Amino acid sequence: MNDGDHGEFVLHGNAGAARAFAEEMESSGTADRIRAEEGNVGYQYFQPLDDPETIMLVDSWRDQAALDAHHASPMMATIAELREKYDLHMRVERFVTDAAGVPSQDAAFIRA
Repeated sequence: MNDGDHGEFVLHGNAGAARAFAEEMESSGTADRIRAEEGNVGYQYFQPLDDPETIMLVDSWRDQAALDAHHASPMMATIAELREKYDLHMRVERFVTDAAGVPSQDAAFIRA
């Protein structure tokens, strides 16, 4: 991962489980501890307006080494325990920043 690259984690559960997971990650301080890890650029939860059973996490790291250190940390066991507790299923997508910037044909659609 390069500067600004991120992963999107889509967590799906039933009966409000995905939202309860995100709320516990925040209220327990786990999300704040992840945000404080060396190399973390961002860690935010979002919920689609049309799907109350899904939570999306955008997780950004300075580089692959920072992400690898996070994956090797005890924090991952905490996250895994909570995913099991709430019986969540997950899909992951990774995004890479375009070093050249926004293509000119797309720039007209972006309001900075």
